Amino acid sequence: MRHNRLRELLKADQPSLGTHIHSSWPTIIELVGHSGMFDYVEFVGEYAPYDLYALENIGRAVDLFPHMTAMMKIEQEPRTYLTIRSIGSGIQNVLFADPRTKEDVEECVRAVRAETPTARGRHGVGMRRDVGFVLEPGTPAFATALDDAVIALMIEKVPAVENLESLLSVKGVDMVQFGPADYSMNLGLVGQFNHPQVLEAEKYVIETALKMGIAPRAEISRPEEAARYLDMGVKHFCIGTDVSILFNWFRDAGKTMNQLVKREPPAGDATVKSGYRS
Repeated sequence: MRHNRLRELLKADQPSLGTHIHSSWPTIIELVGHSGMFDYVEFVGEYAPYDLYALENIGRAVDLFPHMTAMMKIEQEPRTYLTIRSIGSGIQNVLFADPRTKEDVEECVRAVRAETPTARGRHGVGMRRDVGFVLEPGTPAFATALDDAVIALMIEKVPAVENLESLLSVKGVDMVQFGPADYSMNLGLVGQFNHPQVLEAEKYVIETALKMGIAPRAEISRPEEAARYLDMGVKHFCIGTDVSILFNWFRDAGKTMNQLVKREPPAGDATVKSGYRS
């Protein structure tokens, strides 16, 4: 079984750095790995198109780089199926979107952990990529790998913030990420990601996570955005997303070139918010 870079960093209480990828083209994963700058790639499966073959190819691309692992962001339904298929493809860690209650979180943890008397999960034996199909299914190493999978939660709904300590008390939760876009919408402040109530909720999530021994993570678009999170004690970051990076380049380089050739650009909306905000 493959070692889990993100779990190793959490165990050592060391910082971690990931980046978001929407594209399931494995070459993009390879480019991240060749940079040598990231501990993991988060495949944002909640938003991106993919099939089961794509998940396996993501796993294969990550396997080329011993210094790197992967995480998949999974939507609220169907959690168990998508979790088992992503881990089985070699994506070792999971970020769960939209938990609202303690029961939701318990379901998330069960989807990851092995169905043993001690782990009490719902993840059974399978002949998939993570075990070499026929090499290690059902072995002690397989059960240990499921125990090592990092379980992260998106805290992005009003009930989740209101009952945060209850959610984070569930054994097996390793990391939390506040989602200002969903939270502001759920609060009735649609699009107001920097509203004082939203920023206060984010601060509360980070402070509560640190108090309870759970690692808070921040999603940012640029390195200069990290300062206020570092001041709050955050040391886990996921920076940038491929679609935003491409959009920014298309907009900025296209604008410069249109100015150089002295023409009006085609009609379009260059004011789209391009920063990654869950």
